[in-house]
Amino acid sequence: MNIIEKILQLKKERNAVILAHNYQIPEVQDIADFVGDSLGLSIQAAKTDAEVIVFCGVHFMAETAKILSPRKTVLIPEKAAGCPMADMINADQLRTLKAEHPGAKVLCYVNTSAAVKAECDLCCTSANAVRMVREGLKDAEEIIFVPDHYLADYVSTQTGRSFIVWPGFCPTHARILPENVLQEKELHPEAVVIAHPECPPELRKLADCVTSTEGMCRYVKETKAKEIIVATERGILHRLRKENPDKVFYPASKFALCMNMKLIQLEKILWALEDMAHEIIVPEEIADRARASIQRMLDFSE
Repeated sequence: MNIIEKILQLKKERNAVILAHNYQIPEVQDIADFVGDSLGLSIQAAKTDAEVIVFCGVHFMAETAKILSPRKTVLIPEKAAGCPMADMINADQLRTLKAEHPGAKVLCYVNTSAAVKAECDLCCTSANAVRMVREGLKDAEEIIFVPDHYLADYVSTQTGRSFIVWPGFCPTHARILPENVLQEKELHPEAVVIAHPECPPELRKLADCVTSTEGMCRYVKETKAKEIIVATERGILHRLRKENPDKVFYPASKFALCMNMKLIQLEKILWALEDMAHEIIVPEEIADRARASIQRMLDFSE
């Protein structure tokens, strides 16, 4: 019995579902029941009758799955798989910032810890951040937006609102430079450029479409362009190529790799299922408050 067969057998025995983020390595994406963005995967898992969720992503994603499925067992195959951006702000730092702006509403990116989400009024994703500001916080006089100041800048350009921001960012997206995109455009003049909102503003200006990972998947299916330069973490190219075999994709930068995302491999999924290892525990009081900020977002998304 090979490793894939062992994983599938254990998955059945444990009544488990395997989730893989778009940035995971190809073989992890291929064995997953669902591939997508972090919040979408957590929502999908909550709808299943699985008793165990194996989240192939980074820590905050598995926490979000636990928050939305408190009665399920959530495992992360590699406990060291963290998110540098999420680690750039903690609950104490946010409480200090809130104390400095007592009248402000707090909007947090889903790329944050459960403890930070618990301190927020409303959560958002890169896909719905603009809508959350326009609809969920339309009456707010001041908005604290944490932790990604690049996403905050993008939302500001779309809504005309200014924010109290935290100087957080995604190191992977910050590594993609405008000259990288210009070089790829020179090599592939017919290609369109898609970029993630976590990219710096000077790079986003070069894009034909700025959107989330799921937005990229939709855009690629609908565009008539046959060549696409992709300015986000390179792991998504596997899914894009798999779903669009008639199109050609080029990474905007060979350095656009999140090594935390690459820590999970098939062996670690197997070990997690064998030993029920690296279970995610979120204290109930924090989970309840974090769930409220996520639920408010979901209420606006319906």
